[in-house]
Amino acid sequence: MTPSSRSQAKPQMPVEDFEELEHRAPETVRLEFINGKLEVKPVPDGDHGAIVMWLLRQCMQQRPELALYPEQGLVTEAYRTGRARPDGALAPLDSFAGHGEWAPADGVLMTVEVTSHDHDTDLRDRIEKRDGYAAAGIPVYLLIDRDAGKLVVYTDPQRGEYRSRTSHPYGDTVKLPEPVGITLETEKLKDYTR
Repeated sequence: MTPSSRSQAKPQMPVEDFEELEHRAPETVRLEFINGKLEVKPVPDGDHGAIVMWLLRQCMQQRPELALYPEQGLVTEAYRTGRARPDGALAPLDSFAGHGEWAPADGVLMTVEVTSHDHDTDLRDRIEKRDGYAAAGIPVYLLIDRDAGKLVVYTDPQRGEYRSRTSHPYGDTVKLPEPVGITLETEKLKDYTR
């Protein structure tokens, strides 16, 4: 199934209804609207959080004019019909100031997902969210795949898909391309593998 055919499926509800539902959800529940479906974002475990903090520190040290915003709600997908909360959204400082719960993805340089140990991570993180970020034109998507022990870097979004993909095992030096321009020494990620 191509990204465009997935996005043509009838959504479970209008995006406005999703936003109202998400607004009324308890603070302990994080909802997303991915590919027309209501999704509950899993609660991260300690290793997941440690990986996000490791990446946040790398970004701050190398690009202090940028911030890695954890869990920032973004408007994604074709026609801006998706609502996603990436584990990290790299953007210039104050990019989301003045925006509500769901900010436009304009200006986001990179989104990051760290896979969870749940049954939906394959479809959600490796396919649906990836395609939604590409459709929104986000230049770089970094998937930290804990199951495979590797980082997957997607770049060059065109017509709803990333045209370039590189894979790097934990321990490699990973140079994230422009406009991100950050080099990751990934040996530390081995400490977060169970």
